[in-house]
Amino acid sequence: MFETIKNCFKVKEIRKKIWITLLLLLIFRIGCYIPVPGIDSDVFGNAIANYDFLELMSSITGSSLSNATLFALGISPYINASIIIQLLTVGIPALERLSRQGEEGRKKIAQITRYVTILLAVAQAIGIIVNIAINGEESALKLVMFGGGEGGLLSDTAATWIGGIFLVVVYTAGAMLVMFIGERITEYGIGNGISLIIFVGIISTAGLTIVTKLSQIGSAEYGLAPLWEVIGFIVLTLLEFTAIVAVDLSERRIPVQYAKQVKGRKMYGGQSSVIPIRIAGGGVMPLIFAFAIISFPGMLASLFWPGSGFEQGVAEWFSGSGAWYGQLIYLVVLCLLIFAFAFFYSSMQFNPEDVSKTIQQNGGFIQGIRPGKPTADYLRKISNRITLFGAIYLSLVALVPSILSIIVMVTGITTDTSLLSVFSTTGILIVVSVALELDKQLQSQLMMKNYKGFLK
Repeated sequence: MFETIKNCFKVKEIRKKIWITLLLLLIFRIGCYIPVPGIDSDVFGNAIANYDFLELMSSITGSSLSNATLFALGISPYINASIIIQLLTVGIPALERLSRQGEEGRKKIAQITRYVTILLAVAQAIGIIVNIAINGEESALKLVMFGGGEGGLLSDTAATWIGGIFLVVVYTAGAMLVMFIGERITEYGIGNGISLIIFVGIISTAGLTIVTKLSQIGSAEYGLAPLWEVIGFIVLTLLEFTAIVAVDLSERRIPVQYAKQVKGRKMYGGQSSVIPIRIAGGGVMPLIFAFAIISFPGMLASLFWPGSGFEQGVAEWFSGSGAWYGQLIYLVVLCLLIFAFAFFYSSMQFNPEDVSKTIQQNGGFIQGIRPGKPTADYLRKISNRITLFGAIYLSLVALVPSILSIIVMVTGITTDTSLLSVFSTTGILIVVSVALELDKQLQSQLMMKNYKGFLK
């Protein structure tokens, strides 16, 4: 990969795209440190730490949410909107027709996704601000900045309303700006902008956590415990990286033979090819879908009914950090959702009937399998087996935090394990998947440039 990056900087066009990508990512990181007036970041951050779902959002945004900065919502509203539109595209005929209309249809779907992103950003901002910044045990809203407080021009109620509306507008605008940056990276830079923004956010959170742990080594309060956490983090990360790369690059290649055909005075065909089916063809999407669905009850309870019996029941009976029976139910449902979305996403990406029809139309066949329906059934059987293995692999990756928590409970370790959970589950899979995909895109850019030079 480093050799690929070195070669890319030698080509002017690719070098320009890389610098544009880095500049836009720098703008994103600067926005993650711009404070929003009217919020006490310390009180806000302490309140965020009480909610697992918001802690996950904060790690994706590079700790921007816990610091209550401009890009606090990050890219999560756009991700959720994309998931909703993808699911609705399968069930709503109008959206399905748009998806089949080529570039024009994709532009219309992208515009609909932006509108849904605005609605989700507004709803998410209202939920977080009302229940954490306004209705928390210690309000994080600085009323004096909105004309309230002692000696203010407005009443506290009026100042609270003005402050809440102001923060909703600011955080919604920040989410839309992050979406704009991601789209510009995709259009003018290299790689998928949304994936790169998530990648940078996770890496930034890990970097800040590592720096914090290193500064604690040798102190009277922590001793050498942070050193062992850093070593455990490095070992665990290397093992997970190796396993994920090995599975992510694995694929089943089905050989296809094309018969010779005479058209006019020329002979075509007579060649052999392969149909590659990746084990992790859906990438990180089944995990994102599953976590988005399974975190919905906890998100509703924590944002709209904090401290209620409903929230306590969800935390006890359906939570990854609740009672043991609640953790068991949570893990079982999570694995079922991962399996369901893995097969759903596989069916969207690979259609055995279409592939079989294309092979037959081009005079191809799989040895030992008759063309037509038998070929489609054969391809479906192989695809289902590979998807099953991929779903098992994703489930094992998703269970890493639970395995760590079980080890901690069994061994009685009382040290902080925040560093070990930085790259767990979705985070580590996103980091590896984005890095591999970026490397492939850089190699394809180099290959295209070499072809152009050859033609000239």
